[in-house]
Amino acid sequence: MDCITCMPRKSWDLSFLAEPEEVGSLRRALRTHLRLWGLHESIDAAQLCVSELVANVINHVGPGTPATLAVSTNGAHLRIEVHDPDTRALPSLRQAEADSGSGRGLALVTAVAERWGVHLQPERKVTWCELATGLTYVEPGPPPGFRPSRVTTKMAEEAVIGAIADFLHWLRAHGCDADEVLDRAQTHFEGQIAEAATRRQWPSTSTRQPGVRA
Repeated sequence: MDCITCMPRKSWDLSFLAEPEEVGSLRRALRTHLRLWGLHESIDAAQLCVSELVANVINHVGPGTPATLAVSTNGAHLRIEVHDPDTRALPSLRQAEADSGSGRGLALVTAVAERWGVHLQPERKVTWCELATGLTYVEPGPPPGFRPSRVTTKMAEEAVIGAIADFLHWLRAHGCDADEVLDRAQTHFEGQIAEAATRRQWPSTSTRQPGVRA
C-alpha cells in the first residue's frame, strides 16, 4: 500500500488546548498528513481515535488542559498519541449503559485499533493506540531512473491541493491570515529556487593545490 508520490512518513506532533472546538482542527491536520503519507484507508479510523482520545482528556482531565497530539508510523502500524500533564486520571475501558450518552470512547478505540494503552512519564501521561495500515514495506524514495507518469503526477497534485486547503482551514480557524501565509510561502519558495540556481551557477571550488598547505 506504499505510495511513491507521498511525502516521507516523518513523525509529527501538534500542541493544543483540550477544548471541544479544537477537535475538528486536529482531525483535519491528521487527515492532511495521512493523505500525504498515502494512508487514505486509515483516515476514518484514525480521526475517530483522535476524537475519542482528546474527548477523554476534556472529560476526565479538564477543558483547557494543554496537550499534544503525536502521530508516527511504527512498522506496519500507525501510532497515535495524546499527551496530557495529569498522571492521576488514567483512562480505563468500561461498559457503557445502552442509554448512556458517554463512556463509549475507549470502547470505540478498542473496536477500530489493533491495540491501545497508557504510558506514564514523570510529568505526563501518554494515551496511545495503533492502527494496522497494511504496509509491508516503507519505500524510502523513488527507485533510480523513476519517471512519474501523468497519472501519478495528477494524484500528487490533488493530494497537495487538498493538504494546502486543509492547512488554510486550520489557520483561519485559529485566527491567522491565510492569504498572508500563502504570500510568505510563495516568497520562501521563490527564494529557495533562486538560491539553488545561484549554487548551480557558482559552485564552491577550492584554489588549494594538492600537497600545498594553506
